[in-house]
Amino acid sequence: MAEPSLSNGTPEPSADEPQLPSRGPGRSRVAWIASTALALVVALVVGLVLANSGSSGGGSKTVSIGVTDASQPYWKTYTELAKKQLGITVKIVNFSDYSQPNPALKQGQLDLNEFQHIQYLANYNATAHDDLQPIGATAVYPLPLYSLKYAKPAALPDAAKVAIPNDAINEARGLLVLQAAGLLTLKDGGTAFSTTADIETHKVAVTTLDASQTATALLNGSVAAAIVNNNYATSAKLSSSQAIFQDDPASPSAAPYVNIFVARKADADNPTYLKLAALYHDPSIEKGVQAANGGTAVFRDVPAAQLQSELATVEQQAKAAQQ
Repeated sequence: MAEPSLSNGTPEPSADEPQLPSRGPGRSRVAWIASTALALVVALVVGLVLANSGSSGGGSKTVSIGVTDASQPYWKTYTELAKKQLGITVKIVNFSDYSQPNPALKQGQLDLNEFQHIQYLANYNATAHDDLQPIGATAVYPLPLYSLKYAKPAALPDAAKVAIPNDAINEARGLLVLQAAGLLTLKDGGTAFSTTADIETHKVAVTTLDASQTATALLNGSVAAAIVNNNYATSAKLSSSQAIFQDDPASPSAAPYVNIFVARKADADNPTYLKLAALYHDPSIEKGVQAANGGTAVFRDVPAAQLQSELATVEQQAKAAQQ
């Protein structure tokens, strides 16, 4: 009996035309082998994907942190503890220019940075229209008032010359220190962005100099006292006994000067980053920090939410100062 034609009316192909393979025993075996091999390949690929996924989200994650003092030995201690205690590989990225770590973080070249205090970050965010956020506190470094002749602020003669740094970051803090020392008063109590124009009353004559020159002016007798940043005081070999006053690290006026770990806003609650910020307070790391800073660090452990609230306040001050 003749075979029926295909449903479209086309005749069945003749024996001389190419045919589909028959569905005999050989065909079934080939199909089984092929399907088994495919299943093995799929399983292998899935396993590799899962393994890589666990690696990137787990202990072998690499976190890059931007700093400006990578040569300090405590960062080596920090990276070793991060690996040992947290299973996290930390890559320390050094910057020689303070203006670089925040843009690098914003652009995703870093995961975190640690080099600045809240006031510096607030000024950056307000200027760059950014929203980087603090996620952990490290320490406050008190800003001392030094004198080679007088033992306390009250001993300074009326109209004595006192030098303070003239940059936007340190001028306001220097003025707040002099206010706390009873040597002047500032409009509305002062802010983290006050300038000499905000001085309302004064016992001493304030002169502004480059931060690198205040110690020199003190040493050569040009001024009776001077606000000197820690690094310049160390270079000038000023001793702690020559510091006649410094701001109180626990006071509200010192809150903007708490140094911080900083993340992008989207990562402010990242548990890995929060653990790394907390790791800074391991005793072995704090010991190294003190050794690197002549014992001047006052460590602060402030909740991230409180740091972020302080940042918002100081940002408002920064924006007001820009108007």
